[in-house]
Amino acid sequence: MRGVISEKLHAFIEQANLAIAAAKENNVQFTPSVVRENLEKLSVFIGQGPELAYVNDDSLVTPSHSIPVRVYSPAPDEALPVVIHYHGGGGMCGNIALYDAISRKISKAGHCVVIAVEYRLAPEFPYPMGIEDSQYALAHYQEVLTQVKYNQQLIIAGDSAGGAICTTLASDNISNNAVNIDKQILIYPSVDYTMNTLSINENGTGFLLEASKVEWYFDNYFQHNEPRRNVSPLFMPMDINMPETLVFSAGCDPLRDEAFIYAEALQALGVKVEHHSFDGMIHAYMLLDSLVAKECEETYQLIGEFIRK
Repeated sequence: MRGVISEKLHAFIEQANLAIAAAKENNVQFTPSVVRENLEKLSVFIGQGPELAYVNDDSLVTPSHSIPVRVYSPAPDEALPVVIHYHGGGGMCGNIALYDAISRKISKAGHCVVIAVEYRLAPEFPYPMGIEDSQYALAHYQEVLTQVKYNQQLIIAGDSAGGAICTTLASDNISNNAVNIDKQILIYPSVDYTMNTLSINENGTGFLLEASKVEWYFDNYFQHNEPRRNVSPLFMPMDINMPETLVFSAGCDPLRDEAFIYAEALQALGVKVEHHSFDGMIHAYMLLDSLVAKECEETYQLIGEFIRK
């Protein structure tokens, strides 16, 4: 069933749909630079994150390149849980700076250390390079925590494509004794690259993220004829050892059904899952904090409770 959008988003969506219609009429093609610029424009809605006692830019040095990270702690002298935060953006857009306020709010809400990871992006660095960077951060995160205290609780968090990274890492590390992911936080995650769910069609136009854009993201991300089903987190190996999971979905999101199906798949295996649906929200509502402050505040509150419990 097609979602019914919150009145708070009517004016924003009306403007967005006019811009999308004009672009189609003028045959404006998606390009990485244009899509990245459009995502950056949402920064005016995100607002400022809270002041924290410790914020520091660093990097994880791999044999071939460096992965920029930003470390946050509300109390660097307290041994706190660690959240590795993977930003969204279709595997092509987004960065630490755009998501700074979100990382700060997670750190404050969960009273935890947050490590934001700037993994490599397609099309310049197609699948699986971003996953490889994310795995490296997962395996070596302690290297950038020399200035803050932390405990052994490890949580991964991400929205959209960042959620896809989390779910992929959760499956990839089921049998990895060197990496123990305690929990994962998934905000409107992308977990089914086959685009076969009902919500892709029901919510595929008119709600900012359109089905045609999702397909374009995937075409740029997967450049080596990867079987889309095989690399979809939804169809990767899962068992009862998967991390305890918190899922958020948006009622007017083309990816809505994927969140439900993934949560149900984990629950069927006996994994602890908590799922919250914000029915009037669109994909990427966390980037629109000034428009939907109540919903964002509730999301951070639930994230904080999940981290701390």
